[in-house]
Amino acid sequence: MDLTQPDPKFRKSSFSGANDGCVDVADLEDGGRIVRNSKDPDGPRVRYTAHEWQMFIAGVKAGEFD
Repeated sequence: MDLTQPDPKFRKSSFSGANDGCVDVADLEDGGRIVRNSKDPDGPRVRYTAHEWQMFIAGVKAGEFD
């Protein structure tokens, strides 16, 4: 998959304010995710496998980033 293509459908968190920076996330068919900076939608993107994303979400829920 070419991550420079604008094909993925990105969404922004409802917790993000209109002027605040946030990340946009796009779901991939294989369960992975692509993340980008919402203030720079044409900038770099990072791809996570389904397992990496699941571990990240588990860490957030466990308070590892508080």
